[in-house]
Amino acid sequence: MDTAAKEAKALEREWFYPFPLPSGKTTPTYDGGRLNAVHDTRLKMMDSALLPLLGERLDGKSVVDLACHQGYFALSMATRGAQRVLGVDARAEHIADATLMAELAGHAQFEGMVSDIHALDTDALGTFDVVLMLGLIYHLENPVGAIRTAHALTRGVCLVETQVVPHLSGNVDWGNYRFVKPLKGCFGIIDETEETHGPEMSTQGICLAPSTEALLWIMEKVGFSRVELLTPPPDAYEQHRYGKRVMVAGYP
Repeated sequence: MDTAAKEAKALEREWFYPFPLPSGKTTPTYDGGRLNAVHDTRLKMMDSALLPLLGERLDGKSVVDLACHQGYFALSMATRGAQRVLGVDARAEHIADATLMAELAGHAQFEGMVSDIHALDTDALGTFDVVLMLGLIYHLENPVGAIRTAHALTRGVCLVETQVVPHLSGNVDWGNYRFVKPLKGCFGIIDETEETHGPEMSTQGICLAPSTEALLWIMEKVGFSRVELLTPPPDAYEQHRYGKRVMVAGYP
């Protein structure tokens, strides 16, 4: 299939992301583009961590995008010159979409892998200069395990973006009233068991969404030596602006 045919195929339907195409057109997106603000905010917050650390260009660098979806953020890293870009997603249709967009953009360095995050062989994959885990952990029943995987893959920086729930604090009796433990954060249980068919939903259905405090504490405890809560830009998507979604940078 030539480039024109691939672009025509891409324009036949709506996408989750506004991909630029070789002709200068952009893929139509869900809900008339109303969700594009989420993607713009994520890119700006990513840059707030990546630019001071790696600069504008990523020549010679490696990137893995865990739950890459249609590949939008992975391919943005390829556009900036990343030498190796691996996109991992549990849904084969997402990897097919990402591969199509990589071909249209001429990003031969992109490799797609269909895998559940918990099934990854981190020793075989090695480590990466940039690890992206955007919009994933609040769709998982084992978010701590996913964060451990991300840490094992991180050589430079790991960016975790997630929906968060309200924080709980205080002490709880732990075994008996004389022995108490402080809460380090909390998780909210979200039910997606009837929505696992949805392309942006959990593949399992039982979802644990962390509080911001829980996420920061867990990232430190799994081994990140420094963890930074990133500041959303002034024009951020409303959930980022009001702390309902956060992005955290972890450094090994």
